[in-house]
Amino acid sequence: MNNKPYLIGIAGGSGSGKTFFLKCFLEHFSAEEVCLVSQDDYYIPVAHTMTAEENKLYNFDLPSTIDMDHFHRDISSLMNNEPILKEEYTFNNPNAKPKTLEIKPAPILIVEGLFILHFEDIASKLDLKIFIDSAEEVALQRRLKRDLNERGYSNEDVLYKWHNHVVPSYKEFLLPYRETCDKIVINDTNNAEDIIKITDDISDELREKLFGEKH
Repeated sequence: MNNKPYLIGIAGGSGSGKTFFLKCFLEHFSAEEVCLVSQDDYYIPVAHTMTAEENKLYNFDLPSTIDMDHFHRDISSLMNNEPILKEEYTFNNPNAKPKTLEIKPAPILIVEGLFILHFEDIASKLDLKIFIDSAEEVALQRRLKRDLNERGYSNEDVLYKWHNHVVPSYKEFLLPYRETCDKIVINDTNNAEDIIKITDDISDELREKLFGEKH
């Protein structure tokens, strides 16, 4: 590969449905055509030293919680068609031994996360910016379902973080960039077909633009 990858940024707040959107979007491409770098994999590790109460009060929804230098360095390596090695994110679980993952460069590089539009060094490199948006109440219900069922948080902890960390951070570090994005995807329903159709359309556009395929 001599050409630099086509860099797509996908941003969305907690509970916006960004994970499902990504899952649907990636199904349109092979592993040789696309690679993914997630901001969540670059949290500065702190939770393994915390009590449950300290974890509840610690604000993970700030740009300062991300190892920005490492994040940007890995993106730059992939942009230069160099593979990267990184440790798997284990949600700060001290009992989980992270695997070392190799991410190989591809013609399409997707960068996703809450702060990718706020981090100017990353935002300035994006060829396509996609904003996944949803109503606050819808997003909260999704967050509650995920954190209660999958991560074992209490209802009180989830609501504390939502009102004191998640929403203020979203309004300060993501929402101001909404109108700068090339595509805004409204995801207020739980109808999977709606998102699948949108990813169909975007991937068709990209396949024609980058690979000369017509649909």
